Formats: sequence, structure tokens, C-alpha cells
Amino acid sequence: MIMLTKPLVLGSGSPRRKEILEKAGFQFSVEVKPTDESFPKSMPVGEVASYLSAQKVTEFGDEYNDKIVLCSDTVVILNGEIMNKPIDVSEAAMMLKTLSGNQHKVITGVSVKVNGEINSFSDECFVNFEELSDSEINYYIKTCKPFDKAGAYGIQDFIGMAKISKLEGSFYTVMGLPVHKVYQALQPYIQWNL
Repeated sequence: MIMLTKPLVLGSGSPRRKEILEKAGFQFSVEVKPTDESFPKSMPVGEVASYLSAQKVTEFGDEYNDKIVLCSDTVVILNGEIMNKPIDVSEAAMMLKTLSGNQHKVITGVSVKVNGEINSFSDECFVNFEELSDSEINYYIKTCKPFDKAGAYGIQDFIGMAKISKLEGSFYTVMGLPVHKVYQALQPYIQWNL
């Protein structure tokens, strides 16, 4: 395990973010605070993920000053429009049909709060989808139920394995946490006890 000078708190209920941090070797607890995930309509889409991650980490008040708090948010962008989490099967199918055969951008924003100071950053990845048939879309929605995922898909699921032909950027950014940048942000607090 990678030990830090302060306890690490992951402010996210995402099983993917938890899995990434665990595989990277970090020891942490998970706490989720309810957060308003709205953002100014005039905000450039490229800034939304970082803004929302900062909103999430701000919910952790002064009582967390003895800890390191990490929050994250992922957005899927196609033609300058953000694709949120689908509310039902038909919306998920519509999103996947829109992504089919196209390149889109995924941006994951991260905010780290230490001693009341917030460090926010983001990472982006371009994702190329092959054409998706209706049968593939229906199979994916039925078996993977992607209703908690921006853009209605998870890169680690069937659709990511079978239908993504090219990535320009980090796989983990698309999965929900740019762990290479998280490691850089946490590096000053690592205690190597080898």
C-alpha cells in the first residue's frame, strides 16, 4: 500500500474510481456528500468536469482538514454538447446511437483538498467508436445497465472492449479517474516505507 501523511478520503460512490485507486495501491476511505451538480449555462463545456469536482470537494468542510479529500467528475462531449447519465433505456439507446461511428471527447476533472486548499485539474481523452448495431446497443443496455455512466457507456464494459477502435489519451480518464495526474497531485504526501 502507498501510505500518505494524512488519511485519504475518496468523495465518490463510483465503483470504478474506487477500483482505480485500489489498483494504484492507495489506502483510503469512501465518503459521499450530496452535491448540486448544476453548472452555469455559459460555462465552456471543457471546464464543467473540473468545476463539478471542485463543487463536490467543497462539501467537505473544515472537519476534514486533517485529511486529504479527492473528488472527481467525468463528462462525455460530442459536437460541443455534454452527454449526461441516461435516465432510461430509450435515452441510453439514443446516446449510444449518437456516439456510434463518431469520435467524442471525455474529460475527467479532479479536485484535491488539503488543509482547506483546493487543487483542481482535468485530463481529456478522445475516443473513437466503431458503428454500433441496434442489437449490440440493446444487448449492452440489457446486460450492463449503464444508467450511472456519462454518455451511457463504460470503457471497461463490453462496448468499450468490442467497439472502441482508438483512444488518444488515458484509458483511466475515460473510466473516471486520470490516475497518472492523481498520483502527481498526491506525490508530495507519499511516505515510502520500503
